[in-house]
Amino acid sequence: MKDTPSLYNWAGGQAVFEKLTETFYAKVLKDELLEPVFRHMSSEHSRHVAHFIAEVFGGPKLYTDQDGGSHAGMVQHHVGRTLTEPQRRRWISLLLDSADEVGLADDPEFRSALVGYLEWGSRIAVINSNTEENPVKEDEPMPKWGWGEPGGPYQP
Repeated sequence: MKDTPSLYNWAGGQAVFEKLTETFYAKVLKDELLEPVFRHMSSEHSRHVAHFIAEVFGGPKLYTDQDGGSHAGMVQHHVGRTLTEPQRRRWISLLLDSADEVGLADDPEFRSALVGYLEWGSRIAVINSNTEENPVKEDEPMPKWGWGEPGGPYQP
């Protein structure tokens, strides 16, 4: 298992994640359900999200080291936004459409890991968006996502 590539490497590296998020957020800004949520996002938003996902998937720590981000910081962006289940589902749908459009790896194992992460992360985003305080402490580590092996983000 030592030679098993990370999800980041399997996907094709940083450029792939940046292309994915650029394509995705272009769709989001044209979507009647999601556009109001993202209407005022910064011009750097897409790149920051690419850095975050890439880091979670085993890539370089660009979100943490270059963007000054943290897991708690990412969660804080969602606190109090009152996201809905229909918005969450559309978010996933558009992201998966974007993955197909940019040619992201489409083998079942990779896509299973990708969808697993998107389901996990988006459901947590909805939960945290309906709170008033960030439940994640600043010193908590970034989530790490892999090929479905034990030791993923779940912590009892």
